[in-house]
Amino acid sequence: MNTQATALIAEDEPVLAEALLRQLHKLWPELQVRGVAGNGLKARETALSLHPDVLFLDIHMPGANGLEVAEQVIDEWPIELALPLIVYITAFDEYAVAAFERAAVDYVLKPIRPERLAITCLRLQTQLAARQASSAPHDDDEATVSKMLSLRTPAATAQEPLRVLQAAVGNSVYVIPVEDVLYFEAADKYVRIITTKQDAGGPEMLIRTPLRELLPRLDQGLFWQIHRSHVVNVRAIERVSRQLQRLRVHLRGRHETLDVSRMYAHLFKAM
Repeated sequence: MNTQATALIAEDEPVLAEALLRQLHKLWPELQVRGVAGNGLKARETALSLHPDVLFLDIHMPGANGLEVAEQVIDEWPIELALPLIVYITAFDEYAVAAFERAAVDYVLKPIRPERLAITCLRLQTQLAARQASSAPHDDDEATVSKMLSLRTPAATAQEPLRVLQAAVGNSVYVIPVEDVLYFEAADKYVRIITTKQDAGGPEMLIRTPLRELLPRLDQGLFWQIHRSHVVNVRAIERVSRQLQRLRVHLRGRHETLDVSRMYAHLFKAM
C-alpha cells in the first residue's frame, strides 16, 4: 500500500490491549496504531478526532459497547471521508459469532490467536488497497452501514404489534393508542412519546422501556428508526430535506424537524 494505514484499539483490559498491539506490530508492521482507548466514550472521542482507517472495537466496554461506539462513529463521521473498517473483539460463543459471520463483519475471538488475526489483517489490507485504487473510495460505505444495521437492528417479535401504550404521569396512567404517536424520543433513562395531541398542551408522556426494547414491539411497517434517538411514525412524515449534508424529517403540522443519521439515510432514497 502506498499510504500507511492507521488504527485505533478500543479494549478495556490493558493486558489484552497490549497483546493485540504486539501481535499487530508483528503481523502488520506498517500499520500505525494511533491510540488505545479503555472505554467506549473514549473510543468514540478518539476515533472522531483521529479518523483512523481501522477500528478494533471490544464488544463489552464500560461507557458504551462496541456496537454502540460503531454506530455513533458512523453517524458523526465526516461525510467527505470513507468510513473506517471495523473489527470486533469478542468473547462470545459460537452461536453469537455466527451473527457476525452472517453480517460479513470481521471479528477476532478472545483470547486472540495470531493465525486468526493474520487473516483479519490480510482482509483489511485487501479492502484498504482496493479502496485506495478505486476512483470512488466511498462505494463500500453503504455495505458498512448495512452490516452494522444487521447487527444493531433488533428482530421484530412474533407477537402482535403493540396497539396501546401506558404512560404514568403523576398519579395517573394515560392509555395512548399507538397510531396517535408521531415519534418516540430517547431521553436519558426514559422514552418521550410525542403524540398528535401534544400541541394541545397535554402532559409530557414518558415510559421507562428503552427505545431498543420498544422498537421490535412496534409495527415495523409503520414506525421507522431514523436515528439512535428517534423512531418516527411514517404517516406523520411530510417530506425529507437535505441541510448541510444531513437529511432532516419534516412532520405534518409540526414546527420541529428530526435528524436522519447516516445509519438510516438509505430509508429515504427516492423510488
